[in-house]
Amino acid sequence: MHNHRTTITQFIIEEQRHIPGATGDFTSLLNDVVTACKVISNLVNHGALVGVLGAAGSENVQGEDQKKMDVISNEVFLKSNEWAGHLAAMASEEMEEVYQIPSQYPRGKYLMTFDPLDGSSNIDVNVSVGTIFSILRCKGNCVNPSAEDFLQRGTEQVCAGYALYGPSTMMVLTTGRGVNGFTLDQNIGEFVLTHPNMTIPADTREFAINASNMRFWEAPVKRYVDECLAGKEGARGSDFNMRWIASMVAEVHRILTRGGVFMYPLDSKMKAKGVEGKLRLMYEANPMGFIVEQAGGAAITGQHRILDIQPSSLHQRVPVILGSKNEVELIAKYHQEMK
Repeated sequence: MHNHRTTITQFIIEEQRHIPGATGDFTSLLNDVVTACKVISNLVNHGALVGVLGAAGSENVQGEDQKKMDVISNEVFLKSNEWAGHLAAMASEEMEEVYQIPSQYPRGKYLMTFDPLDGSSNIDVNVSVGTIFSILRCKGNCVNPSAEDFLQRGTEQVCAGYALYGPSTMMVLTTGRGVNGFTLDQNIGEFVLTHPNMTIPADTREFAINASNMRFWEAPVKRYVDECLAGKEGARGSDFNMRWIASMVAEVHRILTRGGVFMYPLDSKMKAKGVEGKLRLMYEANPMGFIVEQAGGAAITGQHRILDIQPSSLHQRVPVILGSKNEVELIAKYHQEMK
């Protein structure tokens, strides 16, 4: 029976056959990404045994304290993907500038953005973390791409995916032809297809938000959550459950598996600091928005579809509301009504 399971490599090669003029470059690039995620998975699984837990004593470009695993995962991703000649450049949430491919390696036709360890605040307490990545075509200068070359709308993504390092390690992937999930079989060291054609139910009775920020929320979000909390006796006529893991990969994975809504909305505290949101458009919102839409869900800032945003900078932040379509559309309606 095990001989008939589809590995991620086989799946990607078969997907590529649907693309006219495909060269195999993209397949090889995804294989390098898979390798990087296996290495990170191994490190995360061993944790304190190999001395990778705790603070790194440094800050990233956003001024956030880095964990040792943030720094290590970033290095793993760069080294796994710089040498093979598939990429023109990379951009990481952990690095201020574009990462240029070292001069001894050939340049390719793709760009990659990634968050090497999303939810890393959870790693020391052994809660699920993950890696998020997005692949774009290099349309301009592919010898030394600038930040401007990366500033493409989410609709331009060739591929988006994430690896989830939980009780089992999974990789979830879209190339614009639906969403598929693969589980790492530790016995053979391969990701195998376990969750074909993942879809998000249009309706849900579950939402995820950091309720400690309630006093800062804008009216449409407060209205939505208040209605959910009112339960059967309230306007929605139904009881809701609330979740909050503080790891976007884990939150999105739950939604892909059983439905739900994840919200990290704009609030007055962010506005006072002059920021437009918490999550990064290029490293988190766009790839996750692409995956969620491909699974039949929706992803908005509140006012706009995330994938339609024209990025203005490499580390731009945006509000994020994504998940089950009917609920996201209701939240969008509340935003429109309260403009």
